[in-house]
Amino acid sequence: MSRLAVIGAGYVGLVTAACMAHIGHDVVALDVNRSKVELLQAGGVPIYEPGLAELIAAHRDRIAFTSDLGSAYAGAKFVFLCVDTPPTYSGDADLSRIWQALDRLPVDEASRILVTKSTVPVGTGAAIQMELKNRGLDNIHYASNPEFLREGSAIGDFMHADRVVVGADEPGIAEEVAELYKGIDAPVLTTGVASAEMIKYASNAFLATKISFINEIANVCEMTGADVSVVAQGMGMDKRIGPHFLQAGIGYGGSCFPKDVLALKQIAGNSGYHFQLLNAVIEVNELQKRKVIHKLKSHLGPELRGFKIALLGLAFKPNTDDIRQASSIVLAERLMAEGVKVVGYDPVAMDNIKALLPSFCCTSSAMEALDGADACVLVTEWQEFLDLDWAAALDTMARPVVIDGRNALDGARLTDLGFTYEGVGRKS
Repeated sequence: MSRLAVIGAGYVGLVTAACMAHIGHDVVALDVNRSKVELLQAGGVPIYEPGLAELIAAHRDRIAFTSDLGSAYAGAKFVFLCVDTPPTYSGDADLSRIWQALDRLPVDEASRILVTKSTVPVGTGAAIQMELKNRGLDNIHYASNPEFLREGSAIGDFMHADRVVVGADEPGIAEEVAELYKGIDAPVLTTGVASAEMIKYASNAFLATKISFINEIANVCEMTGADVSVVAQGMGMDKRIGPHFLQAGIGYGGSCFPKDVLALKQIAGNSGYHFQLLNAVIEVNELQKRKVIHKLKSHLGPELRGFKIALLGLAFKPNTDDIRQASSIVLAERLMAEGVKVVGYDPVAMDNIKALLPSFCCTSSAMEALDGADACVLVTEWQEFLDLDWAAALDTMARPVVIDGRNALDGARLTDLGFTYEGVGRKS
């Protein structure tokens, strides 16, 4: 087994560290945020990811956390870059943390393989390899090993991966990195660095395209009387299409899809190619979130000022506390701009939403959010909301209007209870 240094203790870094330790490697996770490191050293975990805290606790003998460069790199042959690459104002990926990590590499004679798990534009690996050569760091080799983790199920995605992709331009390097995954039953694809980088972007862009496509179908269903849930079921039975990512709703969010789709569009544009399809994917996703406002107005009237509207679910998806690019943010800000009193509740993302929107009114429970509400919008399909006592909710709401932004509730049952129910791409 090998000794690994994992640079960055965020979602990807912590899951990578925990899972690599689980399959037998010794791991040191490095992060510049000292308070985060101290929390991890004390046994805490700074993010919500099901099973992660337990996995780290089970392998504390093989995982260490530090802010000290020397401790992180000592004896580590493999260095995994798991730092953020957020979008810039232009839509390009911000690679500043990648280059900072490169600047902090130890200048010694130890042979190392630098492995990028962070999502980076195609061509980044070539630029890094050129920089390593210019600095005379011939002892440091390079590989691209993109992650395909879904927040909320990241550990399962790592341990039961559909594929492990490793790209390298030097002979034998990809195979050395692939050997690290020997404890995982997954097909391995070794390729060049540029192709590995593109696989990540192309995968996320295609999945985002499926989501926007089914949302467009849902909008047509609303005008024609078809039910998008049945349509998606019929489409998914075709093996060429498959059932995944055909759930109509109010758009995708999170740290990956919005950023990666926009970045791929910019990569194409910077190369002189106009990626028209991705323009449509992005536009449909943004408009889909705003369609909720029109649905509310159709039930409450053209002026929403003065109404109280409850948002159930604030994270971009269930089983995570991540609110990056979450539909709840767009809805909350748009409704507040209309003069609406917006209240919201989420099982785990409350602190994050308060930090981002200090004026947003959070409640301690779903029932408290619904108390006196003129309408509620299911934004995130947490099981807690599916299991809610909706008969009691009917009694506490001022007006029984439910907009199901994820088609997750039993619309027929809610209608029987006395609610005015509207989903996405379904008959009201």
